[in-house]
Amino acid sequence: MKNKLIQIVLSVASLALAVTLVVFMPQIVEALTGKQVSWPQIGAQFAALSPQAVALMAAVWLLSLLSYTFVLTASLPGLTHLQALTLNAGGSAVSNLLPFGGAAGVAVTFAMTRGWGFPARAVVVSTLTSGIWNTLFRFLLPAAGIAALLASGQTLSPAVTNAGRVGVLSILALVAVVTAALYWDRAADLLGRFLDALARLLPRGVRPAGNAASEALHKLRADTSEIVRSRWPGLTLGMTFFLGFQWLILVVCLHATGAYPGLAQSIAAFALSRVLTTALVTPSGTGIMEAGTIGALVFFGAPLDSATAAALLFGFWTYTVEIPFGGLALGAWAFLRRRETATPAPEKEPISR
Repeated sequence: MKNKLIQIVLSVASLALAVTLVVFMPQIVEALTGKQVSWPQIGAQFAALSPQAVALMAAVWLLSLLSYTFVLTASLPGLTHLQALTLNAGGSAVSNLLPFGGAAGVAVTFAMTRGWGFPARAVVVSTLTSGIWNTLFRFLLPAAGIAALLASGQTLSPAVTNAGRVGVLSILALVAVVTAALYWDRAADLLGRFLDALARLLPRGVRPAGNAASEALHKLRADTSEIVRSRWPGLTLGMTFFLGFQWLILVVCLHATGAYPGLAQSIAAFALSRVLTTALVTPSGTGIMEAGTIGALVFFGAPLDSATAAALLFGFWTYTVEIPFGGLALGAWAFLRRRETATPAPEKEPISR
């Protein structure tokens, strides 16, 4: 009961902080950029949106959700795309309401998939595999954003340019190592030994006993290697199109508000926004993501009021709208489950002798 009370207090505090950050976004933006913007100016940008632009945003948002169903169906054989859409929507709704909502989202995933008859082991492997692919692409996004800026001719200091090149190479090397360890036995052995050697350098009080690092890596790889080897194209294409459509949502928001700074700059701003969603102080980094994205857009030359409106719109389509949509999905699932439970099973005909 005490733990639940603490979780409730933290969740309420986190949501309150998110709302506060959004309400005081003009003041936060002024502190970041040194420029002033007001809610009436932002509201004027919203009022100027055409129905066609809003409809286009909604269509691209739906396409992004449909794209992610390919990640889930690839990671969990036998899952239909409708089930995957319901699963993603329900899990996202729960995760978006809590500061550490990932665990609650996983619990919802287990409840729904077990209700559909999937064994626990398959659900665990699916959760691990989709989580790994999400993490790998989260690593790749900053590299893509930095590479786009370096290739665009954006004015950057030599120090920033050199640091960007080193950062891109480091991120790509890290992703390559992790991918190889998941796919090849020899690479997993080498990485496990390397992690064990690093673990032995830790103080005795926090040092894991035995070869814990390599054993954990081998167990993870054993659970996921079959899915990774046979279904990596679906996982990769699903994540690519999912993030591609999310970037397209941002582009539509930028064009609709007059804040579009250019192709490379929009990729960099999108990469930054996705990194900032990992901030745990608020659910999905709400408020922090918008402020950081606004700062990047203003740095790239976008008008402040347009940049603020675009970032808030983007946050709506990638966070806020998922809560009621996921709530509807969870309600429909619970209703259908209740009907299935209430419907008596048909009696079997006696076997004639």
